[in-house]
Amino acid sequence: MPARDPSGRLDYLFVLTYGRSGSTLLQGILNSIPGYVIRGENAGYLKGLYAAHKRATDRKDSMPGTERGPRSSWFGIDGYDVALAEERFRELVRDALLRPASDTRVTGFKEIRYNDANVKELVGFMTRVFPGARFVVNTRNLDEVAKSKWWAKDPQAHQNLLRAEKRLLEIAEDLGPRAYRVHYDDYVTDPRKLRGLFDWLGEEFDEVTVRSVMSEKHSY
Repeated sequence: MPARDPSGRLDYLFVLTYGRSGSTLLQGILNSIPGYVIRGENAGYLKGLYAAHKRATDRKDSMPGTERGPRSSWFGIDGYDVALAEERFRELVRDALLRPASDTRVTGFKEIRYNDANVKELVGFMTRVFPGARFVVNTRNLDEVAKSKWWAKDPQAHQNLLRAEKRLLEIAEDLGPRAYRVHYDDYVTDPRKLRGLFDWLGEEFDEVTVRSVMSEKHSY
């Protein structure tokens, strides 16, 4: 089992994927587990936090030595508290974005906005902000994805999807046991293919409940 949140109450789980992969259905399946609150997309909220954090950290690291006085144009940046910032980020995301209930055991979100070249660094940031966090990488047949919704209007859709999926699979490899891969085409055909995911999560696989969730329309 992953390490607990410093509050002693929560575990964190994030779904990494790309658009039109069936991830909203997976979100619904995860939310059928008692005690799980897995939110939907948030327009890459953590990307903004990471970008600001990286700028401040890079500037701090580029200015070693004595503390800069009040006449310095970068007065105080050398004292930027990286650990404190990451702790506060966790509290912000947990309390403002995830909003777990009193009986929540596992929380997180699914997001499709992982197309940037620095996605590995972003996920590394997430592992620091959320100690013990685990990640589900959801993929789908890319030929089908490339024909779906907005992807169909992009002549470079297949190449862009290949690139995004390659990055996500590399991240899963780097994360080792903290990541688990599922493939939409497998579990949408046979929900029992999700039993391994439930085992990895340490949860009981309730096929009846999973099939019930899958019978309902998700996303658009």
